Amino acid sequence: MIEGGASLSALVRQSGRQRPDAPAVVAGGRRLSWSDLDRAVDRAAAGYVAQGLAPGDRVAVQLPNGIDWLRAALGALRAGLVVVPLNTAYTGPELEYVLTDSGAALFVTGAERVPVAGVRMCVGPPDADGPPPEVPDDPAALSFLAYTSGTTGRPRGAMLTAGALRANQEQCLAMSPPPVREDDKVLLVLPLFHVYGLNAGFGLVAATGACAVLEESFDPHGSLALMAEEAVTAVPGAPPMFQAWLATADAAGNDAELRRGFAAMRMASSGAAPLPEEVWTAMRERAAVTVWEGYGLTEASPVVASTLATGRAKPDCIGGPLPGVELALRDTAAMGTFDDGSGGGDAADDALDSASDSASENAPDKPSDDDADGEEGPGEIWVRGPNLFAGYWPDGADGPGADGWLRTGDLAYRDGDGDLHLVDRRSDLILVSGFNVYPAEVERVLDAHPAVAESAVIGVPDARTGSAVRAVVVTAPGEKTTFEELQAYAAESLARYKVPTSVNFLPALPHSLTGKVSRARLRELGLTGD
Repeated sequence: MIEGGASLSALVRQSGRQRPDAPAVVAGGRRLSWSDLDRAVDRAAAGYVAQGLAPGDRVAVQLPNGIDWLRAALGALRAGLVVVPLNTAYTGPELEYVLTDSGAALFVTGAERVPVAGVRMCVGPPDADGPPPEVPDDPAALSFLAYTSGTTGRPRGAMLTAGALRANQEQCLAMSPPPVREDDKVLLVLPLFHVYGLNAGFGLVAATGACAVLEESFDPHGSLALMAEEAVTAVPGAPPMFQAWLATADAAGNDAELRRGFAAMRMASSGAAPLPEEVWTAMRERAAVTVWEGYGLTEASPVVASTLATGRAKPDCIGGPLPGVELALRDTAAMGTFDDGSGGGDAADDALDSASDSASENAPDKPSDDDADGEEGPGEIWVRGPNLFAGYWPDGADGPGADGWLRTGDLAYRDGDGDLHLVDRRSDLILVSGFNVYPAEVERVLDAHPAVAESAVIGVPDARTGSAVRAVVVTAPGEKTTFEELQAYAAESLARYKVPTSVNFLPALPHSLTGKVSRARLRELGLTGD
């Protein structure tokens, strides 16, 4: 492990000093050593100073995976700035909201765009001669504002400090075997704007002085060829990636390409969404690779649990908490229930907070349920550790409680071996390929359509993405619309993964006693099936 420094830019500096000639990044036709990358980060940091930015200012970065993304983000950190990583799929309204909410002083993008009022734009990362600014490497300093959907349906900026990110790197690397070693070549096709690719991907590369093999976008054929060419030894992935690799082999009628791609593989891991058991089994049997599955969340920087932590590789299992992470299953009955079954709005969140405080004072590690086979749960996952975020921007709201515990909204149980298995989510949050989709955000867009009187959005199972977005719509009197029309309308304001992939039309929606649409009752009606 690279010693010294808390921030990612400090780790790059240390790798540049300790392993100056070792390969750091392979991206397209470009190759950088750690000293090359360190100098590029210095020039970007100087460029931000030349732009007139001061420590604490927010810099939004919307670039695909590549050296420019690293220069833009790491240079900002070295200049003492806060990085707001932006999903490359954001539409204009989504982009404008995050830029405005974060108070971004500069927007770094790959091409000229329609400007957002009050936000300067920079095409590509800035670059300037001269030394970078002298900025203290403070573990408590805010490094990233990672926007993730919240209970209001608007994305919220999770405040990730340098110390929290570094803590999660150390927790991951304390597992045996570690997910990344100094001699690894790590395929990073997971988007760097997502905390999984950012910290469990590049963060572990920087923390070990390994080599990142970056892909701008995922192509199963191309990635398998790249993995074979570069002799990639580690890949952090998500279920759709493994499914696509297997589908490529199916289409070819043999597993030769699949096995070549994974020939040098030492460590394959999966997160962001549950990995189907049949995919886990097929990777072991056909690619001769064991996929180590994990669980995390943006607010935990992100990894919380892994089968690597227990050393027991099992399908449909997330193992145990990482070293240095505390995890408890708490009785969901003690948390309170709400008549709409949705997890509630702001008032319900206040009630949940009160219930959470009470539960935390009453034996947080008490099993929620035990049976004769030694199983525990299901219960809601609560976590505590130095890797947790500092709350949501701008005031730190809804962060860990006074006792350090954070509720995740996810349900799990422990099997007889003590290994964790995810069951469901308490909230209505929909995970599409590991990305959060909150129904209220989609409903707000659909409800603006002139033919829509009312809408509700629920998640439905999807073999490719884990979950998909389904809209349930009531049309206005005398109005008509179609699935295709609503889908096209939603695509104008929402990223592709948030756009409904199916629609049910009903004469009316079920409501709770408080007047809220009851998504739970929609699910009971069987609208989550095919």
